[in-house]
Amino acid sequence: MEPLSWGEILIRIIGQFTPVWIALIVLFAVSIVYKRKLGLYGKLFDSTIGMIGFALVMFWVFTAVFGAMGMIITHDGLQQFASMKNKVPGTFLDEEGVYNYYLLGGDNLGRDVFTRMVKGSWEVVKIAPFATLFAFMVGITLGLPAGYYGGKLDTFLSFLANLILAFPVILLFYLLVTPEIVATGIPVYMAGVLFIFPIVFMVILMNSRFYTQPSKRNIYLAVTLVIGTWLYLGIAWNADPLGIISFPANLLVVFVSVVFVNSPTVFRIVRGLAMDIKTRDYVAAAQTRGEGPWYIMLWEILPNARGPLIVDFCLRIGYTTILLGTLGFFGLGLSPESPDWGSTINEGRKLLSIYLHPALPPAFALLTLVLGLNLLADGLREESLRD
Repeated sequence: MEPLSWGEILIRIIGQFTPVWIALIVLFAVSIVYKRKLGLYGKLFDSTIGMIGFALVMFWVFTAVFGAMGMIITHDGLQQFASMKNKVPGTFLDEEGVYNYYLLGGDNLGRDVFTRMVKGSWEVVKIAPFATLFAFMVGITLGLPAGYYGGKLDTFLSFLANLILAFPVILLFYLLVTPEIVATGIPVYMAGVLFIFPIVFMVILMNSRFYTQPSKRNIYLAVTLVIGTWLYLGIAWNADPLGIISFPANLLVVFVSVVFVNSPTVFRIVRGLAMDIKTRDYVAAAQTRGEGPWYIMLWEILPNARGPLIVDFCLRIGYTTILLGTLGFFGLGLSPESPDWGSTINEGRKLLSIYLHPALPPAFALLTLVLGLNLLADGLREESLRD
């Protein structure tokens, strides 16, 4: 049979994304109706740029979720058909029990490019936001006391941050995931150190907030420590006593690398904000009331620094997405059969002069997600300045 025309391919692709369109319509409808009750998130819908960025980001988030559930994909991302090697988009697949077309063509191993593009979004969504969140917890936990106390503590922590930042990011990221470094076990030990910061952050947060309510504080601390220790053992050491959490070694290496590379920059941002905000009158009022240093840092300074931090969080997810794509392009980090966009672009690049279709869809997906994150950050910055 003749390949589908571009119009037919587009219609079929739009149809495959039906769950995503429905989810986006419901999300935007509910958000717009209740936007005045949703704080900064609700104000985002007053910004055209912010709405466009949010739509692009949520498109790929929903694509990742529904794709992982098998609701969008047309084939198994690892399934190979020899007859479909490097076939053009819309090529008919004469096989029983599977979708009869490769909507975006086949790659050099006869795998469906459309399916691998969709599955690649899940690789980004499950790493970039959470790795960025961990980096923020490390940066906030160290940056707040450095900016608030100053002195030797600030000098020491700033020196460590500058030492890491002195290396080019891509080179440092590349070194951390090379097989020789991984074989030494350094990434695992780094995970053991870095991943304890979220527990420390949550414990200090709960203790400072409920210090005058011992009974409630003890319950919250106990729950935080139990859940935190369980997650810590499973993620950092792959030693979950319940056997529920399992973190693949190659994924852990990438995760640790992202956290390590991003933490110093977050530290410097938080430190600078803390140095500025600690001079404000409401901080002096809290000190006069007798509030403890950590209460002031976490409940007076940090909330008033949320605008720049939220904007940087969105931008940093974009940077992390690019780093993951770069890592995959170099063929490091994730497993070779991974459908992450960087690996897919690298595989398609080898035949780019002959076939465009294997490399362009993942490249376009990466471009639109990062663009959406940048537009979302611009919208949040615009609204936070009005706040």
